[in-house]
Amino acid sequence: MIKTIIVSKEEEERLDSYLAKQEETFSRSRIQKLLEEKKITVNGKVPKASYKVQKGDEIQIQIEAPKETKLTPQEIPLEIVYEDENMLVVNKQKGLVVHPGCGNLEGTLANAVMAHCKGSLSGIGGELRPGIVHRLDKDTSGLLMIAKNDKTHIALSEKIKNREIKKTYIALVRGIISEKEATICMPIGRSTTDRKKMAVTKKGKEAITHFKVLNRYTTTKASYTLLEVKIDTGRTHQIRVHLAEIGHPIVGDMVYSNGKNEFGIKGQCLHAQRLEFMHPITKKEMKLEAKVPEYFQEILMQLEEKK
Repeated sequence: MIKTIIVSKEEEERLDSYLAKQEETFSRSRIQKLLEEKKITVNGKVPKASYKVQKGDEIQIQIEAPKETKLTPQEIPLEIVYEDENMLVVNKQKGLVVHPGCGNLEGTLANAVMAHCKGSLSGIGGELRPGIVHRLDKDTSGLLMIAKNDKTHIALSEKIKNREIKKTYIALVRGIISEKEATICMPIGRSTTDRKKMAVTKKGKEAITHFKVLNRYTTTKASYTLLEVKIDTGRTHQIRVHLAEIGHPIVGDMVYSNGKNEFGIKGQCLHAQRLEFMHPITKKEMKLEAKVPEYFQEILMQLEEKK
């Protein structure tokens, strides 16, 4: 599909920023990519992103038609924390995969939100990730944002990129952390020994994790620390990798620990508790919170009793 835009008045603006204002479903970075792919022309020629548009310019954008998703809507229970015509925020339960992989197209959060939203979802995430702006690991519970349209999806993605969305997690780790609070700044990349895992590596991407101690527990058998965790970056498995790297793996994390599972739980004690951000459309300040899940609360109660 070809979209044509005629510049109707004198403009003193770069082509990429001009088009970002004209096309609300395109971010500036997306327009720059289309320019690199030679899918944007001005008066029949492929311009640079820095080209200053002029009155009378005929701009043509080659837009691919959205692919029809292969996913099937499924009635999977969702805990809706917030919803309006542009987005929704859910409290994802532990054990639920956010989006499917090829060959596994059922039983995910994406299937559930398709059923709930009945086709009103952003397509930017791709055919297997409709509406999905960010993700949580399968066994991490908590707040997750979903976009109902492309404009909201782009705006939320930009906010995440610019670190304008504050995410707060609660984590229970093994061992006593003596500091009241600290920051972990270690690059994270794919493990060279196990491609299914992430690791701290010099060749990885910047990853910054802040934590504050909420409580410490010492029992006759072991010791634990309850943390409030905030992240500036969103690398895959970031919190789990960072805490394991400093010698305090998350309780229940069978991937980044030595396999101990003293409470007999499946999955880690990590919960995305709060989200704070400005709504991308209404500009309202949003502060959303999800209670720590019952299994997590029960573990904390056990530890309090044994202190």
